[in-house]
Amino acid sequence: MSKPVDVRIDRETPVPLYHQLAEQLSAAIGSGTLQPGDAFENEVAMAERLGLSRPTVRRAIQELVAQGLLLRRRGLGTTVAGRQIHRRAELTSLFDDLRREGTGDPRTEVLTHEVTTDEVAATALGLPIDTPLLHLVRLRRNGDQPLAILRNWLPPAYSDITRSDLERDGLYAMLRTRGGKPVVAHQRIGARQPSAAERKHLDLTPSQPVLTMTRTAFDAVGGPVEYGDHCYRAQDYSIEVMLDER
Repeated sequence: MSKPVDVRIDRETPVPLYHQLAEQLSAAIGSGTLQPGDAFENEVAMAERLGLSRPTVRRAIQELVAQGLLLRRRGLGTTVAGRQIHRRAELTSLFDDLRREGTGDPRTEVLTHEVTTDEVAATALGLPIDTPLLHLVRLRRNGDQPLAILRNWLPPAYSDITRSDLERDGLYAMLRTRGGKPVVAHQRIGARQPSAAERKHLDLTPSQPVLTMTRTAFDAVGGPVEYGDHCYRAQDYSIEVMLDER
């Protein structure tokens, strides 16, 4: 039998209802209130108990499935995943990831720092195409080893970020200090052959591909935070995803 989780929904806050629900359910799993293998309350019962719509509850559950906290199996329902496969999907920067691992020595070379307009970035951020954006291009290294070329476009609220800021800390840390905490993002990952400039900066041969990632991030109230178009040395990265049978 599933164990209902005590959830408090604040309908006055601008934080989306599904996100409030997902955060509290995730906390219940992290604290041990819900144990690995426990049956998870079905979305119909949860929606009725909390006075939420089924799409809202379904989206929250999907968030936890995507994070590796829940497993959905046909005929068996939804259960809490085993601890060995718990994986939180976080909006972090490469700088943060290297620091957190404790074995990295993240270094940044700022290649471009300018205020400009960009129709693609502005459209992705939901801003007028003539909005002045802070355009950044950074070469990220781990020690002397080049890892990635990071291209970002930031809304005017973050145009005070300086070159020295970027050389000293990660972009997401600077955004957070300015109230720009990314909560929701649209991300696409792919691969391609590098340009001549990318090969030079990343120390690649013409036959070596780059892994690409574009990301548009928004805060809790839907405000634009950043648009990124990055490329990484493919041989230094792997992508892990979790698939569940629907």
